[in-house]
Amino acid sequence: MSIRHGLLALLERGPRYGYQLRAEFEDSTGATWPLNIGQVYTTLNRLERDGLVHPLPENDGGQRPYEITDTGRTELALWFATPIARADRPRDELAIKLALALTTPGVDVAAVVQTQRTATMRALQEYTRLKRADADLPWRLVLDAMIFQSEAELRWLDHCETALVRFRPAPPAPLPVRDETPSTTRETQG
Repeated sequence: MSIRHGLLALLERGPRYGYQLRAEFEDSTGATWPLNIGQVYTTLNRLERDGLVHPLPENDGGQRPYEITDTGRTELALWFATPIARADRPRDELAIKLALALTTPGVDVAAVVQTQRTATMRALQEYTRLKRADADLPWRLVLDAMIFQSEAELRWLDHCETALVRFRPAPPAPLPVRDETPSTTRETQG
């Protein structure tokens, strides 16, 4: 989810100022995506520049709320109507880490997999524990997604372990043979 569209969705509920947007964003995502207030205001500035939101006059507390524009509503509706492509998601750092571990001398790849498995299992247990608590539907759906992703990661780590057992690295390529005979050109020049 982009911060841009997340803020537009929150502003569709009504005018909000930066700290409210940050708190509601984190509340809506179960704090799985913590926002820094600088990200919120930078995004609001870009949304204003693009005509998707506009600022309202400061309130008595000195806070400046923003509201979504009609163009912002159109952008938000398009975002909700468009599926998220796999290529649009952030890179998979774990897959990159394991690929690099396989090609980096001295790395115990099995230990890297096991360390990740332990961390993922702990996270899965925590998500399951949180799900038992009384939570509203948006938060339960976020938890369900994290549980399913953790379960899929554990299955993938099982696959990686099996692949490692079967993995036979290719023998190193032979070094090129250098011709050690002196050149006749050098002998005649010397």
